[in-house]
Amino acid sequence: MGVHRVVFLVFAGVKHLDVAGPAEVFAEAARLGAGYELGYASPTGAPVGTSIGTRMEVGGAAGEVAHADTVIVPGGDALPTTPVDVEVRTATSHLVGVAGRVASVCTGAFLLASAGALDGRRVTTHWAHAALLARICPTAEVVPDALFVHDGAFHTSAGVSSGIDLALSLVEADQGPDLAREVARQLVVYMRRPGGQSQYSTMLDVPQGTQAGVKRVVEAVSANPEAPNGMDDLAAIAGVSPRHLARLFQAEIGMSPVKFVEHVRVETAKTLLLRGESVAATARRVGFQNPETMRRVFVARLDMPPSTYRHRFTTTT
Repeated sequence: MGVHRVVFLVFAGVKHLDVAGPAEVFAEAARLGAGYELGYASPTGAPVGTSIGTRMEVGGAAGEVAHADTVIVPGGDALPTTPVDVEVRTATSHLVGVAGRVASVCTGAFLLASAGALDGRRVTTHWAHAALLARICPTAEVVPDALFVHDGAFHTSAGVSSGIDLALSLVEADQGPDLAREVARQLVVYMRRPGGQSQYSTMLDVPQGTQAGVKRVVEAVSANPEAPNGMDDLAAIAGVSPRHLARLFQAEIGMSPVKFVEHVRVETAKTLLLRGESVAATARRVGFQNPETMRRVFVARLDMPPSTYRHRFTTTT
């Protein structure tokens, strides 16, 4: 079996787990017989400080890498809000150019975007930054709920630990499901976690809109999700016809008023469940007709019923 070279781009402030998680997956696969060889490169070839204050040594500068079978681009806390350093962007562009395939972890997608590598692609990133990524990379299709997304030779993943999920999927593609499953067993992680990343949020950010009527509806629904909140009710709050309100919501919020109400009810229900409310009481308090209706919506949106959500996320035991 030939050597498969995996190169990690690291830089000042790099999220430590974005590097360590996928690296452990590839290293474990190598211990089990896969031909992975891991390397680490920084923009200048100098060691870098990570998000947890540790010093990470590297094998050299990114510009010196002539070829990599896989390049991993991790994230950093500052990437969504700070202009990308020129040296980091140049290093990213170079590695993308010499890579057989490219994978980003969490906000590493912003580095790929700065290098123009996400244009026209289907991608994801941490749920808290998905809307921002969509704005700065308008030709990309950003999938906010996915744990990871494959688009040809480009692979993007959601927040932090989802880099492990992505790395396992790459090992499975290279080596088959049996070895990937053994890596997951050895690391004591899911082969594939159930659900998307929205199950981890407590209230996904929703644009407030610029039109006064839309703002009034968003505020009213958020403050009182248990109200009837039918289309006629919402249109009356906005002071426009139901059809016009639907057009405004689609343009400003990106979803229909009915879907927005459902979104707020689910997010509010998640918070109540984690506070210890029963499923029946939660359904009543957030405006679902009955617990069965809430269960169907949870399964459709989160791939799990409310009782499972509460059990899984209330405690680590």
